[in-house]
Amino acid sequence: LPGPPFTHQQTPRKMVYYGQTSCEQDAERYLDVVKYVFSCYKKEVPLVINTMGWVKGEGLLLLIDIIRLLSPSHIVQMDVCDWKAMPPLTPEHVHFSAGLHTKGKQQSKCKQLGAGGMESWKYSEGEDMSAPQHKLLYVHPEFPRAGVAGEARVHSGILRDMSILGYLGHLQSPDIGAVLPLHSLVPYQVPFNAVALRVIHTDVAPSNIMYAVNASWVGLCCIPEEVRCQTDGPVLLTQTPLCDCLGFGIVRGVDMEKKLYHILTPVPPENLRLVNCLLLGNIAIPNCVLVGQQGIEGEIPYVTSDYNYSI
Repeated sequence: LPGPPFTHQQTPRKMVYYGQTSCEQDAERYLDVVKYVFSCYKKEVPLVINTMGWVKGEGLLLLIDIIRLLSPSHIVQMDVCDWKAMPPLTPEHVHFSAGLHTKGKQQSKCKQLGAGGMESWKYSEGEDMSAPQHKLLYVHPEFPRAGVAGEARVHSGILRDMSILGYLGHLQSPDIGAVLPLHSLVPYQVPFNAVALRVIHTDVAPSNIMYAVNASWVGLCCIPEEVRCQTDGPVLLTQTPLCDCLGFGIVRGVDMEKKLYHILTPVPPENLRLVNCLLLGNIAIPNCVLVGQQGIEGEIPYVTSDYNYSI
């Protein structure tokens, strides 16, 4: 997979919309998502697991949970040259260390006869002897400042925006020509009562939900339950579902009179028929999409330079 992610986007076999760039606020749901996606892996091809860069504090504990959960055959660990970030993730370390939501195995010391006073570890009685048996491949870079965290954060934000722009590029005509602004593309009209709605990352009062949804990036999802609504108003979920995400879109507008969402998405119509849930997360549409819309007279909607920092 050479090259940055936006250059080789593919439709995943299984995808969940987590809705945040960090799992710090809800690690439990993150683990549930990992389990859900991993459950569709049939082991017919090798699986490469790209773990995240949060490896300090609770991030390291979460990584141990994931290793324990997925039982990889090999772990490639890349160290940082001039900063001791974390211990080597040997099978023994993973076996005995407590994770964020899982416990490590108990260990007891015993004197090993004939070992010159060296102490070795053995399992307590009744302990499970099946320690993880992965092979650790430890990479130690020799050049300074390799993998500095601050630069990686800025870089990942730029790559995320590029991925969103690459995804939105599928809305454009394949013919080489002028790129059409989003407000000139025809959106899908989706009745309020055809899809359930949920804001993942924060609580929003039902009276304000449409302000939150308008001009937002949404995951187009499929929940197993049938969406039923007695009224023609929006269907609001009280909990975030663990469900398949079939793609993404932008809510370009909300028609309160006709009770319709106007949604732009490159997801093909045969997949859109399965979508019955919109999940709104903490992922922003890149600024250039809103600022760079051509043909708008007057102020650009949702963009302001008159910002009050005291609010």
